[in-house]
Amino acid sequence: MTDLPNSSLHLETLAVHAGRTPDPTTGAIAAPIHLSTTFARDDQGEYSRGFVYSRLDNPNRRTLEGVLAQLEGGTAAAAFSSGTAATHAALQAIGGPGRILAPRDCYHGTRLVMTDTLAPWGLEVTFVDMDNLAAVAAAAMDPTAAPVALIWVETPSNPLLKVTDIVAIAAIARDVGALLVCDNTWATPLLQRPLALGADLVVHSTTKYLGGHGDVLGGAVIGQGDHPAFGRVRQIQQVAGAVPSPFDCWLLLRSLQTLPLRMRAHCDNARYLARHWAAHPAVERVYYPGLATHPGCVVAARQMSDFGGMLSIAVRGDRAAAQAVVTHTQLFGRATSLGGTESLIEHRASLEGPNSTTPENLLRVSVGLERMEDLAADLDRALSLALQS
Repeated sequence: MTDLPNSSLHLETLAVHAGRTPDPTTGAIAAPIHLSTTFARDDQGEYSRGFVYSRLDNPNRRTLEGVLAQLEGGTAAAAFSSGTAATHAALQAIGGPGRILAPRDCYHGTRLVMTDTLAPWGLEVTFVDMDNLAAVAAAAMDPTAAPVALIWVETPSNPLLKVTDIVAIAAIARDVGALLVCDNTWATPLLQRPLALGADLVVHSTTKYLGGHGDVLGGAVIGQGDHPAFGRVRQIQQVAGAVPSPFDCWLLLRSLQTLPLRMRAHCDNARYLARHWAAHPAVERVYYPGLATHPGCVVAARQMSDFGGMLSIAVRGDRAAAQAVVTHTQLFGRATSLGGTESLIEHRASLEGPNSTTPENLLRVSVGLERMEDLAADLDRALSLALQS
């Protein structure tokens, strides 16, 4: 990959140039896709070209991992076939049974990995309000419970956009000898750098903003290559084999070039809509850390360069009222996922199922790249029609 001076280049420049050199055989500027599953030995019977089998490593995946590591400020990255696979590997980095602290408000898929998949194998989970530092410290140092092996942070959180002070949680993790893992999917490396704030590992669903177009599934874990926990993640990646295809890696690399520009537009649109809907009579509350009324605004401003493209709104009324708003939107796609060019809206509680802790009147909004005034008018219209029905 391109040898770039990490310390002197801005992220916008890294996103365009990292990992990109002309193809040595043809001179092609766009990287080729290496679909081969296996690679040949040289005349001496060695794998001197550095590749053996695509489950273990692949030229496209190696390039993607190098770029992701540079963007997050780490030295190594492990790419996975989905964000959930990346989450699974990061949780297994503790190396065996143990207790973790996790946020009460987090992606429900992460919660399921913890409680349904890994709990039977000895993972004990304590859920805590991560924005309450006293509660986190008390849970971490609870003498009646098992020692904490890992603290999981998701900030901003999904779907209530709670903000966790990464620096403060990192101090607690160090005090108890725990690994600190941060899900940075919503913020992306453009807005937040958890490794620089004290995290040991950073997790992404690359399906979301890093992919950015709703056409590629993936995940990644980023850290320092010499950290024992990252070494375990790499082993899990190569042995368990939940790796992305060469084409998926190629798509992600292409999308990363426009990530800075896309994130700027996502943030501008979300900020405008948050302020607009905060004053709307049919909206009970807007969850967005860029609003001065948000309890995590000060922390978010300190550890983020902008506030992201996600927000949630609580509609005045009940579950039926919220679901009625969704049915009347025209520009907002009625689908799950986030971080794409198109705006999406969904009623989270119905997706998460009967054990959901999400308010029944809450709608999660992924703000896309459309004109902000058009998006405001579309949801205003849907709110009005829902109130009339």
